[in-house]
This record gives sequence, C-alpha cells and structure tokens, in this order.
Amino acid sequence: MKECGTILSEKEMDRTLERLAFEVYERHGDDESLAILGIQRRGADLAERVKILLDERLGRKVPLGKLDINLYRDDWTTNLELTPTISCSEIGYDVEGRSIVLVDDVLFSGRTIRAALEAILDYGRPKRVELLVLVDRGNRELPIQADYVGKKLNTMDKEHVNVLVTERDGEDRVCLVRSE
Repeated sequence: MKECGTILSEKEMDRTLERLAFEVYERHGDDESLAILGIQRRGADLAERVKILLDERLGRKVPLGKLDINLYRDDWTTNLELTPTISCSEIGYDVEGRSIVLVDDVLFSGRTIRAALEAILDYGRPKRVELLVLVDRGNRELPIQADYVGKKLNTMDKEHVNVLVTERDGEDRVCLVRSE
C-alpha cells in the first residue's frame, strides 16, 4: 500500500463537519425549502452527518437524499479500465423550488459536480444548488467551485485524496496518497 499522509484526523473531520453545518445554518436558518443531497457513496455518508447536525441546530428535520451520478459521468464510456458502480438515487422530496446543498467528499476536476447537476435537473428545477465539500484539492477542469469547503489543498497530478468514513471504511480520516 502506498503511503497515506493524514490530512484530517477523526476529531478534525468531526470539527470540520460541525463548522460546515454551522455555515449552512447561518445562510439558510429560516429557509424551509432547504434540503441536503449527498453524492453516492462517501458524499452521501457525509451528507447524512451534516443533516443530523442541521436537524439539531434547526430543531426540525431537513430532507435528505442520495444521488447516484454514474450514468451522467462523461468518462466511464471512454475509460476502458473504469467500470461504473451503479448505486441508486434516493430522493424522498420534491426537488422543484428547493434550496439544495449538494454534498461530496472531494472536489477535484469538477466533472462529478457537473454530472450531479445534470442528474438533479432530471428530478426538477431547484431554486438554487450550493456545493459543500469536505476537501477541495484544486486542479479544476470545469468552472465549478464549492460554496462550503472543509479543507483546501493544493495537490499535484500524482497525488490522490482518500476520504475514509466509518460507515464504509471502519474509520474517519482524510489522507493524501502519492503515487509513483
């Protein structure tokens, strides 16, 4: 296994998610149209945590959904080594007119977010979509930026950011992996 330098520990991840949830609360506290939508897989896990924090702060239940963007990606048909893992979207609320906070673990090229925006529009037209990411590693290929950023890193092409979550990986940690 390649060396994995810790960027965020479990405690730092918890504090970062609390801060991000508070930023959403500050901007949307009275907005009854607020909903959270996590990009499958780890973005959905993080979205659930943000939702719980918002529920506590707002004293009400914020609608939560999970979005699978794999069929909207622009790279899986051209990359023969990549086999898409199809999950399912679970959006139990009407997207129309909502203020949606889209949650993902890492923002890199912007292509995942482009695909997510396209997928959301298949469900309706939200009032607005804001982006919350745990890590922004730069190197954008598309003009997309996050509204809420947990940690900003400047990475090189040969580096990769791994977000580990207890729900899938048995631990919470963000690390930087350098490939050769």
